[in-house]
Amino acid sequence: MAITPVYTLRSSEVFKALETSPEGLSRAEVDSRLSLYGENILSEHKQDPLWLKVGAHFSHPLALLLLAAGFIAVFNDWVLALVIWTLTFANAGFSYWREYRAEQATTKLQDVLPAYAHTLRDGQEMHIPARELVPGDVLILAEGDNIPADARVVEEYGLRTNNATLTGESVAARKISEPCYQQGISELEQANLIFAGTSVAAGTGRAVVFATGMFTQFGRIAHLTQGVPDEPSPFQRELNYVVRVTTFVAVGLGLLVLAIGIFENSFNLSRQQLWIFALGVLVAATPEGLPATLTLSLARAVQRLAGKGVLVKKLNTVETLGSISVICTDKSGTLTQNQMTVREIWVARQRLRVTGVGYQPQGEFVPAPDGQEWDEDLTSLLEAASCCNNARVNPPSLEHPTWTSLGDQTEAALKVAALKDGIQERQLMQIFPRVHEIPFDARRKRMTTIHRTETGDMAFTKGAPREVLQLCTHILLNRQVIVLDETLRAEIMAANDKFARKALRVLAIARRSLPPQAPGAFAVENVENSLVFLGLMAMMDPPRPEVEHAMQVCRQAGIRIAMITGDYGLTAESLARRVGMLESNNPRILTGAELDEMSDIELQSLLESETIFARMAPEHKLRLVAAFQARGDVVAVTGDGVNDAPALRKADVGVAMGLVGTDVAKEAADIILTNDNFGAIISAIEEGRAIYDNIRKFVTYIFSSNVPEVMPFIVSASLPGVPLALGVKQILAIDLGTDLFPALALGSEKPEPDVMMHPPRKRGQRLIDNNLLLRAFLWLGMIEAVLCFGGFFTVYWFSGNAGAIGALPWLAQLPIPAFFANPLSPADAQVMAVTVFHAGVVMAQIGNAFACRSETNRNSQLGWASNRFLLLAVSLEVLSIFLMVYFPPLAEAFEHQAIPPKFWIGLAFFGLILYSLEWIRKQAARLRAG
Repeated sequence: MAITPVYTLRSSEVFKALETSPEGLSRAEVDSRLSLYGENILSEHKQDPLWLKVGAHFSHPLALLLLAAGFIAVFNDWVLALVIWTLTFANAGFSYWREYRAEQATTKLQDVLPAYAHTLRDGQEMHIPARELVPGDVLILAEGDNIPADARVVEEYGLRTNNATLTGESVAARKISEPCYQQGISELEQANLIFAGTSVAAGTGRAVVFATGMFTQFGRIAHLTQGVPDEPSPFQRELNYVVRVTTFVAVGLGLLVLAIGIFENSFNLSRQQLWIFALGVLVAATPEGLPATLTLSLARAVQRLAGKGVLVKKLNTVETLGSISVICTDKSGTLTQNQMTVREIWVARQRLRVTGVGYQPQGEFVPAPDGQEWDEDLTSLLEAASCCNNARVNPPSLEHPTWTSLGDQTEAALKVAALKDGIQERQLMQIFPRVHEIPFDARRKRMTTIHRTETGDMAFTKGAPREVLQLCTHILLNRQVIVLDETLRAEIMAANDKFARKALRVLAIARRSLPPQAPGAFAVENVENSLVFLGLMAMMDPPRPEVEHAMQVCRQAGIRIAMITGDYGLTAESLARRVGMLESNNPRILTGAELDEMSDIELQSLLESETIFARMAPEHKLRLVAAFQARGDVVAVTGDGVNDAPALRKADVGVAMGLVGTDVAKEAADIILTNDNFGAIISAIEEGRAIYDNIRKFVTYIFSSNVPEVMPFIVSASLPGVPLALGVKQILAIDLGTDLFPALALGSEKPEPDVMMHPPRKRGQRLIDNNLLLRAFLWLGMIEAVLCFGGFFTVYWFSGNAGAIGALPWLAQLPIPAFFANPLSPADAQVMAVTVFHAGVVMAQIGNAFACRSETNRNSQLGWASNRFLLLAVSLEVLSIFLMVYFPPLAEAFEHQAIPPKFWIGLAFFGLILYSLEWIRKQAARLRAG
């Protein structure tokens, strides 16, 4: 086949170039081409087997460490091994679902393509499965048809296609059969090409297929979508870093203990006891509860966002939302409602404003027409607009919960305007039954329908204002038909120009009473002349009402909004100004063709300035997202069409519209706005920033308790004669039990009032930084360790066993207070001391939970009772330690002894002491900050 672009050929040459004919292909030729080009379907990337996907989640350092720890424990305590392994499998289960995203997006792309195609083969019309189409097939097109392959139009009668799924344009594109020679535009913009995945909005025609399957524009999008790797989010990378570091530290400490015990025998332990001791060090240094706490906390955030109309498909996305610095947004269906709406009308020298947006027929005309001289003029205008119309407006149904349209969106807007005036289509068609139609033509730029009335035939014409006005000789003015003079013509064109400056799409409406029928009476030249001008109707795809406020909040929060659209630049600029997106008076408008000519260095330089990206194809959007990410930005992409899918996948956060969005966009996205409310993105970012703060809070809380868990092993190893203050079971009880509830509660803290008043954090900024680690380990954690060891040694002192601690000979010389005296045997004293140490960690963590609610603010500023979950969590924490101490089966399992009530006097002050010291530190920090 010829390599000359088919859009540059005449219709007769197209058949020759594609080696076919106007009668279509023969059966033998179809079979030959089917074996050569393959079926008209989207191919899928080969997927990894299930066992490999599952196994990948057990190969990261923390999982391997816990599996090894369980293996060591199984020879000594099978219950402990079971607990460790259960934790490992639960963490893997939370992550497995990520593997399905790419294949899901491809499956949905496949579903969009039509199942059957209307073709011409061997001169016979037939319906065949769309998958059997081959290049050279002749398609027969009619209004409402889904287009199954890329094709070149060779014959058309008012043909227009809805390309919104590919380009994002809300207005149907006019299609012609003549050659196109315009340079500097993409294939998608060629007026004589139609594409798979789009549909016929109006008219009829025929086209010759030139691309099928993965070679179509639709297939290219599928390839781009499949080719974008599911890269880890900044949060995942941060978590992986923390896991690697903690694993290295834990293994290092465990091996150090083993080496000292084996080669120096410093611990006086048997080989089996030494392995358990080393396992205890390893478990104590590992934040086992961190992955589960993170997952559950993120899941709670997902639930909160769902209540705000934001469906989050991927847990880690929640945290990434908080670091978004650039939002790349589509225009139609994202910033706008993707529903053309008549906003203004010029009739009988009056300008009217029409309220209401979208296809829902609710709204008013301002000023109200009732009682006005021109009220019947308005009715005549709306009746003509509704009659000269092929669109349908459908009320809500179970399948479509909102008002929808079928056909051209511009015509649907005219019909909705008529419905707002109470003009019902069914009744109107009974009064004005249609008898003929002269389709829209690109040369005439108008459409005419002819209707039968009691007094004769009536023609209604709509089209471009200038072209329609030239055919008018009269005008309807205050119920009277008068001559259209030059003054009135100038007034009409001035009104048209004013509408156009507002980026409104303007149509003129006219009518004519036709003379009695004669041969050729319905010919264009016999109908479209001596028209009576009725008025102008100006419409637009209205911006969503919440967009303007969202733009203000984004600017305040240091978030850049970049419009990337398939629409025209001036239209995009007008909308951007209307919603407050632009700050400069003369932003750069860059087209897709211009982007193709730019190098990456030139593009990076361009991104520094305010730019609107227009006439962009899917690969252009993908490149722009990558360019922003290369600058260090965390990028969110919003979209609703098939053309947005690759960029949605590439983005750090992909945001799809739930109501008007295609299934392809929803599958490729990370979050879905269920109510299509653009403002919900702001709520999501606010929640993301709060989650970032909350994660730091509960990570600080969890890391703090690791210090009193590790210190007993360090002290026992460093000070001979000091018994081990905490065992592996108690550590797991803290990490997976008592610590879990407050940590989850800290993850539920509400956003602070100024959370959207500061710029987003940079991509490379660590979630867990040096300040957090110093505060957790060297400040809060050491306070807990000191308090807990104080309780531990006090038990030996009060029980009369202080002499057993050889490293502290002075302790045995202290007098024992009579009130606290509690004589115990050495063995019982050891059990009681461990129990008090464990209870001390829990009580200190209560104060730590309140201390971690904010890194700088006081609890009185946040509200002591503002987080009811924290109050409940603290209550559960106290109940848990009481059950482990006083409920015999649990006390036996955790090797605890009932603590005398008088000991709780001291333990109750642990939390208060820690909170008070942290309050002093915060106060000093605030004073230093001024």
